[in-house]
Formats: sequence, structure tokens, C-alpha cells
Amino acid sequence: MKRFWLIVLTGSVVALAGCHSFKKENIQPPTPLAKDFKPTVQTTRVWKSSIGKGAGVSGVRMQPTVVDGVLYAASTDGDVGAFDANTGKTLWEKKSRTHGWFGWGDKKRSDAFYSGGPAVAGDLLVIGTLDGHVYGLNVKDGSQRWVSTLPSEVIDSPVIAGALTIVRTQDGRVYGLDSGTGERRWVNDQGNVPLLSLRGNGPLLVTNGVVFFGSDDGKLNALRQDNGEKIWEQKLSTGEGRTDIDRMNDADGAIMIDGSTLYASAYHGNLTAVDGPSGRPLWARPFSTYTSMAGAGNSLFGVNTDSQVWAFDKSSGADMWKNDDLKYRWLTSPAVQGNYVVVGDIDGYVHWLQTGDGALAGRERLSKKAIRAQPVVAGDLVYVEDVKGHIAAYRLGAK
Repeated sequence: MKRFWLIVLTGSVVALAGCHSFKKENIQPPTPLAKDFKPTVQTTRVWKSSIGKGAGVSGVRMQPTVVDGVLYAASTDGDVGAFDANTGKTLWEKKSRTHGWFGWGDKKRSDAFYSGGPAVAGDLLVIGTLDGHVYGLNVKDGSQRWVSTLPSEVIDSPVIAGALTIVRTQDGRVYGLDSGTGERRWVNDQGNVPLLSLRGNGPLLVTNGVVFFGSDDGKLNALRQDNGEKIWEQKLSTGEGRTDIDRMNDADGAIMIDGSTLYASAYHGNLTAVDGPSGRPLWARPFSTYTSMAGAGNSLFGVNTDSQVWAFDKSSGADMWKNDDLKYRWLTSPAVQGNYVVVGDIDGYVHWLQTGDGALAGRERLSKKAIRAQPVVAGDLVYVEDVKGHIAAYRLGAK
């Protein structure tokens, strides 16, 4: 069982997200933004809305989901809702709690600390909670279909894979639940959760009958989707160092796939390309990150632990470019919108960088609150959510 989670890196994305004091010597202040910045791409905010109080102080990354022109979002204080993805109009919203975080005098559900964000497929919406519950809801109105109780927090989005919904909990277990009833079909217990690790889990990747995920002990794992049995595992980090923090090696980013090749990374570890069917490494290079990667064409984009943005060649892992302009701004995972890499930062800014050379191209400010969740690109819009539940959609145009 995991006893502690590190929510302070050497300048934590979690700790700094709610604090602007940088007096400690081991915490670097965010690099100031250039005042004479001249954008080279036009950025337009199409709409802005909000869902509850967002992630609050939970430390989780609340990311919206966009499916068939509808954006679904939730908050840790018990709100879940659907918005028109093009206009931001609220289609429906359910408030499951009445008294915020601690629920005293609560007349509704006391367990509705939603976390990670919703998964949607067909007419089913599935979302987990910080209390270890998983809810299946109707996408049309948010009404409850079923509930499943698990022994630990669910702090990342589930994945709906047909008849099964795959869920990962903070204690290292992965569950296969019946998508129709929430009944438990199988469980995989890794049993290798370190005493000290980063707060968070990397999203699950479910494809071709296999569940892929990075674990808290720095491994890339592959499980059978039908029964949860392990197929193979591959180390992404050695976990070496003089201190417990030096030896931390969480793989908390999403696993990317391109054809049959997987791309995975780890904190204090490597960026590694792996053959999906066999688990055989194709190439590896040092790259320490606590965020997910993004890809476009033959390029991979990542943010390292100092919030420098990098681009790598997919076929070899060779460096293509590095941008230091946003160093120590504790960036989100990158996303790709057209010919630009988009990231959010600790002060509520959204930044666009050119995919070709990494040059800063655009900037908007969603709010004065930290953005932790990876931006979501759907169609010609990118959706960004901050820790207070503010959500905005942005479109790019010619400058």
C-alpha cells in the first residue's frame, strides 16, 4: 500500500500551483514572460465557462473530455456537466454535493469527490472519485446507472473499452469493470507501489485487446484486456540515487502509440520507444518528466522536470529542438494544435510554440490560477481547464 505521495518536487508542479512564494533555495521562480513578445499566430478565445470549483487543493489533474461535439467535465466538489463544445452552452449539470470539500451537513452524496475527469463512450459516462467509487452515468442528463466501490482513490480518468471499463487506483491496482453494471470482472495487483512517489497516475492506454500503463516503480506494463493478466513489463527508469527522492522513478505520463510502437517516459528515467507486441525496447534516451508526451508527424514533444519544452525524432529519439523560455513555469503536458505545441502554466497562461523550431508563437491568459491538466484538442479548437474549474476554448488563425 502506498503510504506517502510526494507533492513537492524540487519546485513542485503541485505545490507551486497554489502558491507564489519562492523563498526556499531549492525552488526556482518561474521565468518571467517576455514583455515585448510579438505573437506570430492569431489566438482567439471562442468561449469560457466553468464547472464547480475544479480540482481545488486535491492535486489531481481535472481534464475535460470532448466527444461528438460535446465537452464533459467534472470537479472535485461534486459537479459534473456537459457543454456544447462549439459554444460553451451548458447542456446539463449535476451537483452531487451541497457543502463543498468536507461535506458537513451534506444532504446529497458524501462521496462525490470526482477526480481525473470523465470517460465517455456511446451513452455511458464513467468517472471515479477520491473516495474510491466509480460511477456510471447517462451522458444525456447525468443520471446514475451504477456505482462500483474500490479500495483506493481513482485519480485518473477510466477508459471505456466496449463491455469493459478499465480503472486504475492509487494503490497500484488495475480493474476491469462491467460497463453495463459496474460489476468487477478482474483485478491486476502489481504490488510494487513504492513508499514514496509522485501524486498521480498516468492515463491508461487500451488498444488491440491490451491495457498499457506506466507504474509508480518506473515500468511500462502490458495487460490482457479480457482478464488483466500481465503480458510483459519494461523498465523505464533504474531508480538509482543517494536519497529517496533521487530514487523516485514514477511513470506518470500517458503512453503514446504510433502503429505498433509505444512511447513512454518516467521521472528520473528515460524516454523509451518500445515494440508493442513484444515489449522489446527500440531506443531509449535520458529524459526526466512527470507529464505526458504528445506527437505529430515524426516528432515527439515533451516537458521535462524543469519545464523546458523538447522535441525529439520519433524514429531515433534524437533532439530536434529545446525551448527554455518557459523554464520553471511548471507546465502541463503538451498537446498539438495544428502546427503548434500548446501548454498551460502555473500562472494561468496558455502558450503556443511552433512545432518546427519551438519558437513561441502565441499567448493567452485563461485566469490567474494554475493550469495542471493537459490541453484537449478536438477539431480546430483546444480546450484548457485551470485548477478552479474555469474552462476555455481557443481557435488559431492566420496572423
